[in-house]
Amino acid sequence: MKKVAFIGLGNMGGPMAANLVKAGFSVTAFDLSETMLESAVANGCAKADSALAAIENTDVVVSMLPSGEAVRALYLGVHGLIQAMRPEVLLIDCSTIAANDARQVIAAAGERGIAAVDAPVSGGTAAAAAGTLSFMCGGKDGAVASARPVLEAMGANIFHAGPAGSGQVAKICNNMLLAIHMIGTAEALQLGVDNGLDPAVLSEIMCASSGGNWSLEKYNPYPGVMEGVPASRDYTGGFSVALMLKDLGLAMDTAAGSASSTPLGALAKNLYQLHGGDAVNSALDFSSIQNLFRRPVGD
Repeated sequence: MKKVAFIGLGNMGGPMAANLVKAGFSVTAFDLSETMLESAVANGCAKADSALAAIENTDVVVSMLPSGEAVRALYLGVHGLIQAMRPEVLLIDCSTIAANDARQVIAAAGERGIAAVDAPVSGGTAAAAAGTLSFMCGGKDGAVASARPVLEAMGANIFHAGPAGSGQVAKICNNMLLAIHMIGTAEALQLGVDNGLDPAVLSEIMCASSGGNWSLEKYNPYPGVMEGVPASRDYTGGFSVALMLKDLGLAMDTAAGSASSTPLGALAKNLYQLHGGDAVNSALDFSSIQNLFRRPVGD
């Protein structure tokens, strides 16, 4: 039974760690949130008092953190984990961060003989809980091959996108498209509702027609249409507007670096910025962009 240290137990990391336990891995977990840590313990993880303590005698380190700054601090900071890790340990970072940050961490790991992979995920909290995530991996062939058995315990699709940082590039391309088709889905649904259509009936029609897409079929943004998605619980849980804005910012930075034209991506970022301009909306699931198009009651 491989020993895994899992660092970062939020809406995504918590279910991922739980699925590793279900698959037979021995998981030692750490998070700055005591509530998240206790939840992981309830799901079969052992509790560590620090990230450094979590990686003692481990075979694999998996991290799921909210930003590149957090990842750099964890691995490259004054007390960075890379300096404390044994060369035979495998590092898998599942955070969504800038590709250059991922390359920096992987290069530092390589200097100590540590195999490392950037492996951001797609699928949302439902897929994290179900163990059906998609992983987009960047790194050397051998490192990705070593990571595959661990990733397969948490996901249904494992892709090797290319060398270090490639997983991050694939992820931001995917999430830029996700933002674009979520906005388009919300706009189309609201047009139908404003003209007397039932959003559930319209969704069924579009799912069977050329407008079908993942946001419409798996993550419908209109309240009352689909059970088990954030729209059915006042847009709580899920993938926040703040995190979508972070990913769209990464996409725009990457586009600037490669002189790529991303007019729809830029528009999506502006619309999410408009929607998430206050603390309340910023914390809601990104499908709450539907509210940007909905009319106040009585109009």
